[in-house]
Amino acid sequence: MFYFPQAALKRTPLFDFHREHGGKMVEFAGWSMPVQYKDSHIVSHMHTREHCSIFDVSHMLQTKVHGKDRVKFMESLVVADIAELKDNQGTLTLFTNDKGGIIDDLIVTKTDQGYLYVVSNAGCSDKDSARMKARLAEFKAAGSDVDIEFLNEALIALQGPSMSRVLHEGLKEDLSKLTFMTSTLATIFGIPGCRVTRCGYTGEDGVEISVPQSRVVELTQKLLGNSEVKLAGLGSRDSLRLEAGLCLYGNDIDETTTPVEATLVWTIGKRRRQTKDFPGADIIVPQIKAKTARKRVGLVSTGPPVRQHTPILSPDGKVIGEVTSGCPSPCLKKNVAMGYVDAAFAKNGTSIQVEVRKKAVPATVSKMPFVPTNYYSG
Repeated sequence: MFYFPQAALKRTPLFDFHREHGGKMVEFAGWSMPVQYKDSHIVSHMHTREHCSIFDVSHMLQTKVHGKDRVKFMESLVVADIAELKDNQGTLTLFTNDKGGIIDDLIVTKTDQGYLYVVSNAGCSDKDSARMKARLAEFKAAGSDVDIEFLNEALIALQGPSMSRVLHEGLKEDLSKLTFMTSTLATIFGIPGCRVTRCGYTGEDGVEISVPQSRVVELTQKLLGNSEVKLAGLGSRDSLRLEAGLCLYGNDIDETTTPVEATLVWTIGKRRRQTKDFPGADIIVPQIKAKTARKRVGLVSTGPPVRQHTPILSPDGKVIGEVTSGCPSPCLKKNVAMGYVDAAFAKNGTSIQVEVRKKAVPATVSKMPFVPTNYYSG
């Protein structure tokens, strides 16, 4: 991780609020973000699993895509079938390049307000926005009706099993109708113009709320007025997403990995596999049937923690892959990790080894998520 002078880092609208509440600020993707607060990382992690926590995700890139050709435009960049989405339904999808590599992972929601709402990663915001602008120029030159709007809204995630009880206090809308990966515009605690999307990065029931920058401190304070809610930082966010088997861009997926290698085939729409009209389709689609030489897998082990770049070994000590993310699991009390291994060792239950501090430690290939997810499906 690269560290920059604090003055050079971008700040979210909650920067001062984090510091006032004991947030320990670190560099993340060019932003100054809280890694934890007064509670330990483990306490914060378990609070999210048992109650609910607020995460500041305002560093992520939010975009609206307008115009009657907006679906065609977005499908020229991503692998998902955006056309088949219902109104106010979203999907996780991937920006891919012509070589089949993953440029970024993102969520695209097809709103009933005449635009697509897109949320992509902070660390990829420059290349994502440049890619969208370049494609926009091509579409406009061809006479298409499409425009993009980069938003300056704040974004917070409220995650955990008591989320709906907490949010219900400040919301007139019926949350029981808002299922996983659907979205609505709402007034929350008297703050109009909030976009509430039932999704998140923890494996728990939760929402992400896009809110005007000028009102985000007010909204955060209102939510913290409930004793169920605490602030949480990047440390617990990382261990929560890893227990849920979710990829972190730049660690577990990047431009050198294809969706098939990353076991993200499910993100590729069935129609799109037939039309092969997304970037890298000529490489990616044949891999679905032919398989790949390596595959992303989950790993569990005991003993010393397994971290990124740890070598993965066969039972006889040969290097067969590398860990891309790893941490001790607060819920399972053992180490969980994900990484890429030679396809011959990718089956769940396979006994392998990881090399920690130059010693071979037994590990097992495991299905993901490691901890069951609790997404709300109605």
